[in-house]
Amino acid sequence: MSDETTDWLGQPQDDGTPDPVRAARGHAKPALPRRFYTEAGFSESPDGFRLTLDGRPANTPARNPLRLPTRALAERVAAEWAAQETQIDPARMPLTRLANTAIDGVAPRLDAVAADLSAYAGTDLVAYRAGDPERLVTAQAAAWDPILAWARDTFGARVILSEGVMHVTQPDDTVRALSAAVQAVTDPFCLAGLHTLTTLTGSLLIALAVLRGRLTPAEAWAAAHVDETYQAAVWGRDTEAEARLEARRAEFEAAAELVALQR
Repeated sequence: MSDETTDWLGQPQDDGTPDPVRAARGHAKPALPRRFYTEAGFSESPDGFRLTLDGRPANTPARNPLRLPTRALAERVAAEWAAQETQIDPARMPLTRLANTAIDGVAPRLDAVAADLSAYAGTDLVAYRAGDPERLVTAQAAAWDPILAWARDTFGARVILSEGVMHVTQPDDTVRALSAAVQAVTDPFCLAGLHTLTTLTGSLLIALAVLRGRLTPAEAWAAAHVDETYQAAVWGRDTEAEARLEARRAEFEAAAELVALQR
C-alpha cells in the first residue's frame, strides 16, 4: 500500500502509538495524494463513530483512530471524504482537519491548549478601540459593546478599554473569570473549535459567544472584521486580500459548525 493509504487506514498490527514523522509530514505541503477509496462512511461503537474508507476504519495523520463523538459530525466528515475527486485535498476538508487536530493535538494536552487560549483574556480584540474617525468608532461600539455586556453578565468579566494599540492590563478578576470559562471546556473537539475561532478573530470573547450560542457565525465574523469592513468601504476592496479573508472565513465557519455539532 502507498504511504497515504497506511496513514489513513488502520492496520491489524497497529498499536495506536502516534508516529511523529508521519504526523509532521501531515502538516507539510506535498503533492496531493490520489483518492484511493471508493466509498466513505462511518461505523458506530460505544466509543463514538469512526470514519471508514471502503469499510475499513480510518486513522488520523498520527495514526490514532479517526473517531467522531456524534453522528452528525461523522456524517459531515464522511461527506467531506466522499466529495473528494481524483485527489484528496485537505483544503476542502476543514472539519476533517479540525477533527484530526482535536484527536492528535488537543486531546493529549488539554491544559496546555486551555492555557494558550486563556492568554487572549488579556489582549482581546474588542478591548482596543479607534479614537477616530467617528464612523469607525461608532461601528466598533455597535459590534463590540453588546459582547462586553454579555461577558460581564455571563462571566462577571469587566473589560477595560484602550484607545489605539496601547496595551491595557485587564483586572485579575476578569482574566481569572475568562480563564475559568476556557477551562470549563473539557471536550477536545469543542476546545479545538474554540481555539480556531479565537486565533482567527483575535478575540476570546467573540469565540466564547459563538461557543455559547450568543452569536451566530455570521454575526461573529462581522464583529471580528469591523475594521476591515470600514477600510474596504473607504479605500475599496483588494482582490487578493479578499481571497485570503474568504479562506480564513471558511476555516472559521467550520470551527463554528464543529462546536455547534457538539452542543
